[in-house]
Amino acid sequence: MPRWSVVVPAKRLDVAKTRLRPLTADRDDAGATHRELVLALLADTVAAAVACPLVGSVLVVTDDPDAAGVVRALGATTVGDEPDRGLNPALEHGAHSVPGPAVAALSSDLPALRPAELGAALAAVAGATRAFVADAQGTGTTLLAAVGTALLPEFGPGSAAAHLRSGAAALTGTWPGLVRDVDTEADLRAALELGTGPRTTAVARRLAR
Repeated sequence: MPRWSVVVPAKRLDVAKTRLRPLTADRDDAGATHRELVLALLADTVAAAVACPLVGSVLVVTDDPDAAGVVRALGATTVGDEPDRGLNPALEHGAHSVPGPAVAALSSDLPALRPAELGAALAAVAGATRAFVADAQGTGTTLLAAVGTALLPEFGPGSAAAHLRSGAAALTGTWPGLVRDVDTEADLRAALELGTGPRTTAVARRLAR
């Protein structure tokens, strides 16, 4: 079984996860709390990936210094978003910056992810050159993996169908934390019900006061 290099994209905290802004909009420290929430989602995702036995390295593609500092402390490495042309070019840049032959792109907003779930999904890639895991809605993608071939990421609206059309195999399994990305308040509530990592849990408790 190969050891995987996992690439995680992370926008600058100020411009990431805009649909979560209503959660903090009525606070005096709205901007700072929004950044803290986005950073918590990223940190819990990266911590789970670093702890996965099948993962050899985690690389975060980011230009945000606060995000870079936090993920490095968790055991990840970082590289700047030199293409600066959006999510998929950032992922391609990251994929070219890590050792192969097994490379996976992982969403940055999976605070309920468990290392064992990620490991099970990566193990399920066996026999395929490219494979993906769709999100809970079945339309997006939370994980795209490639072995010995180009990653060819097509993240964004309708990415599950796009990855399927590109020849990637659809993986299914009991991976509730892996499919539960967080874009909205409802998504965050669903992730909290599954059990989120410590950073997201702590920020959510502050928001509930």
